[in-house]
Amino acid sequence: MKLTASQLEAYERDGFVVLPELFSEEEVEHMKSELRRIQKIDTDHLVREKTGGIAKTIYKVHETESPTASAVFHSAVRSPRLLEPAQQLIDGPELYVYHTKCNLKTAIDGSVWQWHQDFGTWHIDGVKEPQMTTALVMLDEPTEMGGCLYFIPGSHKLGSLDPTFDEATGYRFYVVPKPTMLDILSSHPKAVPIIGRPGTVVFFDANIVHSSGHNLSGDDRWQAYIVYNQVKNKPEQVEQPRPDYVRSTNFVPLEVGSDEILDRVQIG
Repeated sequence: MKLTASQLEAYERDGFVVLPELFSEEEVEHMKSELRRIQKIDTDHLVREKTGGIAKTIYKVHETESPTASAVFHSAVRSPRLLEPAQQLIDGPELYVYHTKCNLKTAIDGSVWQWHQDFGTWHIDGVKEPQMTTALVMLDEPTEMGGCLYFIPGSHKLGSLDPTFDEATGYRFYVVPKPTMLDILSSHPKAVPIIGRPGTVVFFDANIVHSSGHNLSGDDRWQAYIVYNQVKNKPEQVEQPRPDYVRSTNFVPLEVGSDEILDRVQIG
């Protein structure tokens, strides 16, 4: 699947592009079923909320050698629907998955992700260039009350901002400092809520400023994120690198697979 000229233009201008209902209801339900299975596993690949122990984030669902491995995600990251647009957006045929991350923002309990650029953390990981793109797959229908994602259009053109470590969360996380954030909010278009039907995919730039609020609704808001990076842009060695499930060391270039992601035999 190839993006059109207008879609590529939107990505360049705004820092993101929305592809409605790219995955079917059946495919989405299969992904959600896998995440329901995985969230019961006791592993450091899964981050839980500070209170209640509810699953918040699941990593590394796309690999075969992982306690959180899932055949449907393994196929999805290689499908033409995702891999070919990623190759266009970061201008490189040889890509690998930097990480997969599934955010399970559960009803009432799902907590905030503060304003940040993803590359703020990835640069600290040792990645030199922000030539990376993320494919967000909506597994539920996000709403503003449900803690949907917000993008600040055009904020990716600010380049890589110096992040500050956020000590309020229970996971390693770097955010845009408050004074910088206030300047951005006053000088850019209003933040856009990222909403859509389940199966919708949103590709977004590594430097776009984004956040999400608390889920105050009675509905879950689950989303999967697949981060693509160029093999030539793989991270350099750093002191005390984050674990492989966050900062992948599998740099084998992905081969474009099939869009029949439910036909693949189970991993195991």
